[in-house]
Amino acid sequence: MAPTEQLEIETKYDVDDGASLPALHELPGVASVAQPVELDLEAVYYDTEALDLAANKVTLRRRTGGEDDGWHIKFPKAAGERLEIHHPLGRSVDNVPIALVRTVRVHVRDNQLIPVVTLQTHRVVHKLLDGDGNVLAEVADDRVTATVEGAEPESWREWEVELIAGERELLEAVDPVLRSAGAEPAAGPSKLARALGDRVPTLADWELPKKPRTSDLFRAYAGEQVQAIRDRDPQVRRDVPDSIHKFRVATRRLRSALATYRPVVDREVGDQIRAELKWLAGELGVARDAEVQREHFAAEVAEQPVELVMGRVAGRIDDHLRGVYKEGRAGALAALESERYFQLLDTLDELIAKPPLVGDDRKAAKQIGDLLHHDWKRMRKAVGRAQDAESSAEQDHELHEVRKAAKRLRYAAESAVPVLGDEASDLAARAEEVQEILGEHQDSVVSRELLRQLAIQVHLDGGNAFTFGRLHAAEELRGTRSRDTFLTLWPTLKLS
Repeated sequence: MAPTEQLEIETKYDVDDGASLPALHELPGVASVAQPVELDLEAVYYDTEALDLAANKVTLRRRTGGEDDGWHIKFPKAAGERLEIHHPLGRSVDNVPIALVRTVRVHVRDNQLIPVVTLQTHRVVHKLLDGDGNVLAEVADDRVTATVEGAEPESWREWEVELIAGERELLEAVDPVLRSAGAEPAAGPSKLARALGDRVPTLADWELPKKPRTSDLFRAYAGEQVQAIRDRDPQVRRDVPDSIHKFRVATRRLRSALATYRPVVDREVGDQIRAELKWLAGELGVARDAEVQREHFAAEVAEQPVELVMGRVAGRIDDHLRGVYKEGRAGALAALESERYFQLLDTLDELIAKPPLVGDDRKAAKQIGDLLHHDWKRMRKAVGRAQDAESSAEQDHELHEVRKAAKRLRYAAESAVPVLGDEASDLAARAEEVQEILGEHQDSVVSRELLRQLAIQVHLDGGNAFTFGRLHAAEELRGTRSRDTFLTLWPTLKLS
């Protein structure tokens, strides 16, 4: 059975042993309360010896005794929300199945997962129903005993309200009712957190100072990108739409920041990290590029007049790109399972915890403008090379360099927003406009080469390559228009 996913929205309350659950049938939208169901649950929680999952507010457990027996992984979302991934129990009892290990790799890396807590819970479930018998929410009265190796068992009682088909207003309405019966908001976010207590390591809690130095801007922006990598890694492994793209963007933003902030970040260290991030982005890029091209060509072929589509054009393109995507995704997943990737993650943790700073670190308000101007000049020089190019191929290459320079400028401006405000936001928007226009140009270059190769193969197979030539011409026109749009726009772009 394939794993399932759901958004878990719940609130928890600490309650004394002698408290009585109040009447719930008068809550808004609730027509009746089903007869209570009693369950005896056992949940074994797994983590590394250093409790890396708990430190990142991720839980992994094997639970039996209820309606949702199985392996559960929970990732934090917004306040009061967690993404729950449910895998079937399977045959494994003592060891975590490899499919689940991979889902949390970004946190555990190559460390072993071991049992850390066992929870025995006697649960009484009260289902709140609407007029049609749909379950709006479940209110669970839990009596819990937690066993942690090396400590005495601990017992407590809690009430848990989980939305099923109801709206958040129901959670708001039930809160005062439960409080009136003696309940108090739970001291911890989960049973596991309560069981582990102060054993869970505290991750560094760093905030950008009100008057930051330039190195502070780097640390804040780089920290956001490292967190984005942590967030996107599990999504890529689960094949969440657009996850590869967002993962890749985070690596690019971080690479860019390491280059822009060279005056305050050790260049040798930064360049080593940039090389590893470039490797990782390349491993992710094959699948992402195929994904983009599939979407583009599906629409492009559909727009052609029927009488001008000779042969199985859309299918042939899609078959090819589907194969490229499949192979590229396999390569990306292999990279995410590699020792090289785990070492990169360790390096990124160290980068944020202790940035390798060098001497020229001043107040950001006085220095960040110089860094932006440097990236602007870099883009301007690339534009000059594109304008002076002696061949179309050379100009295509230089325009691609302009696009990369525009991305660096955009990301640098984004990082400067805490100091420069709207000025930096406006600069980022102008750089993004260049990036998008020249992105169309670069896509056309890549698409033309693909169409040329496919046309050759169709011809060799004895087919009609007419439509591939027509699509090639359309891509050439797309590239020309993008180039002309940029060259018209460029004189109007000035650094404030």
